[in-house]
Amino acid sequence: MLTEKNDFSRYGKTFQEGLVQLILQDRAFADQITEVLDINFLELEYLRVFVSKLMRYRHKYGKHPSSQALLTIFNTEDIGDEVAEKQLFEYCNRIEVNEITDSEYIKEVSLEFCRKQKLKEAMMESVNLLQACSFDEISKVINDALKLGSDNNFGYDYLADFEQRFIPKFRNPVTTGWDDIDAISSGGLGKSELGVVIAPTGAGKSMVLVHLGAQAVKEAKTVIHYTLELQDTVVASRYDSCITGYPLSDLKSFKDEIYDVVKDIEGKLIVKEYPTKSASTNTIKTHLSKLIKRGIKPGLIVVDYADLLKPVVVRKEKRNELESIYEELRAISQEFECPVWTASQTNRSGLNAEVITMEQISEAFNKCFVADFICTISRTIEDKQKNQGKMFIAKNRNGPDGIIYDIFMDTSNVCIKMLPKISPTQTNSTLPMNPLPVTAKEQRNILQNRYEKFKIKRK
Repeated sequence: MLTEKNDFSRYGKTFQEGLVQLILQDRAFADQITEVLDINFLELEYLRVFVSKLMRYRHKYGKHPSSQALLTIFNTEDIGDEVAEKQLFEYCNRIEVNEITDSEYIKEVSLEFCRKQKLKEAMMESVNLLQACSFDEISKVINDALKLGSDNNFGYDYLADFEQRFIPKFRNPVTTGWDDIDAISSGGLGKSELGVVIAPTGAGKSMVLVHLGAQAVKEAKTVIHYTLELQDTVVASRYDSCITGYPLSDLKSFKDEIYDVVKDIEGKLIVKEYPTKSASTNTIKTHLSKLIKRGIKPGLIVVDYADLLKPVVVRKEKRNELESIYEELRAISQEFECPVWTASQTNRSGLNAEVITMEQISEAFNKCFVADFICTISRTIEDKQKNQGKMFIAKNRNGPDGIIYDIFMDTSNVCIKMLPKISPTQTNSTLPMNPLPVTAKEQRNILQNRYEKFKIKRK
C-alpha cells in the first residue's frame, strides 16, 4: 500500500506548472486556492518561489498581480538559488505561449487535495479539544476547515463592476399566487431569499405555506415541502384541495377528477415528514443533497415550520437557538439558490390582535432580521366565521411594507385570496393603508424633487 504524500509530486511537473499558471491568470481561482494552499505542497523550488512572491504581492497591495508586475519583482529581488532563478525565468517565458487544455481538472484536483490537507489539520487540532470535551468548538473547527476554498466569489468591485448595478438583478422570483403581493415584492420571493409567515396557532400558517407551494408547483417548479407537525399524506391532501378547488372533506368523492388535474401539472412536489423537533437544518441539507444527486433540484423549499426544528447547537437560551435556525435557513436558500418559505408563531398578545405586527412575534424578535419578506396573518373569531382575515406586510426588502390587505381564507378547501383594497373610510385602523399606485413618471418626479432638496441642503 502506497503512503499518501503531502505534496503534488504524484501529479507530476506539467500538472504543477499548469496549477501555478492558473493561479496567475485566473483571479477567481486564485482567491479560492490561496485560502488552502501551502507553497510546500509544490514539489519544485522555482514554483514555490513564484507562488510565494505572488501571494506576498496580494497580501501587501490587496489585489492580484499582473504578469509584468511579477516579472519586475523577479528581476529586482534576490531569488537566492541560481538554478531556481534560471528555471523561474524559463517558466515565465513558457507561460506567455502555453495554453492549458485541462484547466477544470487541475482546479478540481488541486482544490480537493489542499482542502483535504486543511481538514487533516483540523482533525488533529480536534484531538486536544475532544479531550477537553469542547464539542461545540470541535464542530466549529471542522466546519471552518470544510468551508475553506469553497467560495470563488471575490466580491463586488464598486468601480470595476459599475455597469452591473444598472442591469436588473437576476432573482428568478417564484410567484405567491397573489397579484398584489407579487407587485410589491418584485414578482414574489427570489432565489437565496427567506420568507416568513407569522400567525397565532390555528390561524392558518400551514394553509398559507401550502398555498405558496401549490402556486410554485403550478408554475412548473420543483417544491420540497418539509412538515414537522402534520403527516405527509395530510399535507399532500391539502395540495390536492388547493390545486383543484375540491373541499378537503370530500376529496375521496373526486379522486378521479383530482388525478386528471394533478397528473398534467409540470411541476414536482415532494413532501418529507419529520417528527417535531427531530430534524435540524443539517437534516434538511442532507436530504436536499440526496435529492440533487438524484437529479431533483429544488425550485422552492417550504419548512412547516422553523420553530419546530431542532437546533444544530444547543444554547442556554431558546431565543438564541431560534435565531440560529433562521440564519441557517437563509443559508440554505443561498446554498441551494432557491427561495425558502417558513412560518413562525406569535406570542399570546397576537391571539386576539386585529392586525399582527412585529411586536407579536414569539420568542426571538431577532430571528426575523435575516428574513427578506415577512407577512402576518390575523383572524379574529368573527373573521373565521366570515372566512376572512388580514395580512400585514411587516417586512419587504424588495418593495414597500407596512401595508394591510383583507384576505378571503376558506380552510375547507385551502383557498386564500386577496379582497379588494381597504379604503380609509372602511376601517378605523391606525396602521398604514395600501398606498395609491404611482406611475413611473410620477415616481421619477418625486425622486427628482428629493434630489433637488438634497443639493440645496449640501450648499
